[in-house]
Amino acid sequence: MCSMKKPIILLFSVLFTTYSFGQTVNIERDPQIAELVTQVSADSLRAHINGLVSFGTRHTLSTTSDKKKGIGAARQWILGKFQQYAKQSGGRLTATLDTWTLQPDGRRIDKPADMGNVMATLKGTDPNDDRIFIVQGHMDSRVTNVMNRESDAPGANDDGSGTAAVIELCRVMSKSQFPATIIFVTLTGEEQGLLGAEHLAERAIKEKWNVDAVLNNDIMGSNNSNETRIIDNTRLRVFSEGLPASLLRDSTGRIGQIRQFGNENDGKARTLARYVKEVGERYVENLEVVMIYRNDRYLRGGDHTPFVQRGMAAVRFTEMNENYDHQHQDLRVENGTEYGDYAKFMDFEYLRKNTALNLACLANLAKSPSVPEKVTIDVRNLTNSTALYWQAPKTSTGRKIRGYYVLMRETHWPFWQKKFFTTKLGMTLPYSKDNYYFAVQSVSEDGNESLPVLPVPNLR
Repeated sequence: MCSMKKPIILLFSVLFTTYSFGQTVNIERDPQIAELVTQVSADSLRAHINGLVSFGTRHTLSTTSDKKKGIGAARQWILGKFQQYAKQSGGRLTATLDTWTLQPDGRRIDKPADMGNVMATLKGTDPNDDRIFIVQGHMDSRVTNVMNRESDAPGANDDGSGTAAVIELCRVMSKSQFPATIIFVTLTGEEQGLLGAEHLAERAIKEKWNVDAVLNNDIMGSNNSNETRIIDNTRLRVFSEGLPASLLRDSTGRIGQIRQFGNENDGKARTLARYVKEVGERYVENLEVVMIYRNDRYLRGGDHTPFVQRGMAAVRFTEMNENYDHQHQDLRVENGTEYGDYAKFMDFEYLRKNTALNLACLANLAKSPSVPEKVTIDVRNLTNSTALYWQAPKTSTGRKIRGYYVLMRETHWPFWQKKFFTTKLGMTLPYSKDNYYFAVQSVSEDGNESLPVLPVPNLR
């Protein structure tokens, strides 16, 4: 769908199977989600950042016994925040500290390390809906030397911004009910090698969580860059891989099918990124989601990657213009330039918008039905039209489905351009299957769309 600013009805042509073009579908903001977006507060985010910075350093290997300094004090403070918000959730939110011990690895762990991810789980209200949506940021910080656990490392933006966003999302969303489950998590060990994310992703696999999407927030609160001196708080990058990493281990011939049908640009992460762009821009004013077609930046890594490597849909949110004077730097002034990741170099209105985008996407996903099943495209005959078929969502959630959207875009186009609505389990469109990509979404009665599902070619 093309990026369109509000107010806020997005218009799409609707095509019924009789090829009647005269009507439109009004895609409106869900009132509940729109109201929640207004509750995200720049002042609240600033307070979260100041609280995180107050611990001096949050280095993964810093003290866990000091009650006022280090990673141990920081994670207890975050846990306290989550426990506070649990009191307003009607029993739906539970907060835990997921701990484990890592032995020295000869790389960035040089002593037995007491690790801990802080998690808050907002249980879905529908007992038949086992989907889980994860939003995360990493709480640990560092200075120039990645092994320096003693010097102050404020980590206001990297990644206090992502951690503060997760805390704020928990504060706002814990007061509401959603059919599916949302997990808010602040991870440890990112700077030492994505250790907290590896632990959580592996736990999700072992415990067979039905993780539908992971939103990773890392370095998303500064509006300016060094060198180029660009100042801009109206754009946010979303990084997503194209070909799934799991294909490297696949022996079923799936890579050949992707190559044959041209679906190199439609992996789970890339599909989620398109969803983020459409839904985020629907609810958040003066913010453009810029899709970056790679998993992450050069020379850097992010906590979405362990999930991607295990076949889950995961993307990374990062500010448009990074300032490397305020990342991974010892605190100092050198040649007139002040180095260090301080809160004073952040833009809290920008962080508010980026946090609100997370909220809109999480809420829309958690209120949506499950995805349609067995979506196919008929390719058995040479036609200038396209026939798609699907089955109703497998999960019986007890919630009524309004219908389905068929999405369409030109093969060279980065995001979906048209939506066609139907209440049926199939649709024939007067557009050639050779010239467009298609997908299908389930739609709730409130208009919340599931993630899109690309069709499998029906060759028989």
